[in-house]
Amino acid sequence: MNFKKLIKPALILLTATIFMACNKEFAKLQKTGTTEAKYKAAIKYYNEADYFRANLLFDEIVPLLKGDSTAEKAQFYNAYCNFYQQQYQLSSYYFKTFYSTYANSPYAEEAFYMYAYSMFKDAPAYNLDQETTLTAIEALQTFLNTYPGSDYADNCTQNLKDLRERLERKAYEKAFLYYKTSGVTIANYKAAVITIDNFRRDFPDSKYNEELGYVQVKSQYELAENSFFRKQNERYTKTLELYEEFVDDYPESNYLKELVKIYDDTQQKLKEVVEQEEEIEKLRQESLEKKEEAVIGKN
Repeated sequence: MNFKKLIKPALILLTATIFMACNKEFAKLQKTGTTEAKYKAAIKYYNEADYFRANLLFDEIVPLLKGDSTAEKAQFYNAYCNFYQQQYQLSSYYFKTFYSTYANSPYAEEAFYMYAYSMFKDAPAYNLDQETTLTAIEALQTFLNTYPGSDYADNCTQNLKDLRERLERKAYEKAFLYYKTSGVTIANYKAAVITIDNFRRDFPDSKYNEELGYVQVKSQYELAENSFFRKQNERYTKTLELYEEFVDDYPESNYLKELVKIYDDTQQKLKEVVEQEEEIEKLRQESLEKKEEAVIGKN
């Protein structure tokens, strides 16, 4: 007889029987158990890392424990139950509520950090809407301001760094997207230049600034190239200014070889534009003089 083949089904049956018995016991506790019994069971489940069952019981009894000496611990553990189940929006809410309710509790500092940390965990990837990220940054910064010497300060600082890098990457992708789609409409060249200005103001030490500076010069040049004649003087001049700023900031840049060609071309085209403007102005003045002479002749 093959005992190995018999043992496996037997273990499965035994496990299923124990599971069903535990479920019946839990259901009975929910239905007929006292608040005290549910509290003790919830603590037991929590310590066994059965956060789902602990959460169910805490949700039932927390409203019944107001004023009770166990209420503080139950609310604190319930917030963690949600956190460990990756329900970060709920855990942030419960940790914040705990801190607001028990500001003098020995758990208050931890609860404040876990409120902010839950928001950090709920923050989306850089390519999604970053409203939650901004809220998480505010919460983490408030924690650091409130508890500058906290044991959680280093973690909090790292959390802030991670979130700010997401915002930086989001802003970088947005600026670069305008440049990549500039062929669709001339307005995108202008948008790229403006967005890169904003990026460099918001992230002055960013690793992306050299690349975006290069993109900004190219975008401004293409904007000037595709503009109406009356706008070209101003926009070519701006291209030269951006180039000079780039050279000052990155004199050894690998992008300079390409940008020098743009610079030379811009100088030549600006010279041609100025000459055309002067010619147009000369013709305009001659036209005015002829009109004046005609008026005088009639008089």
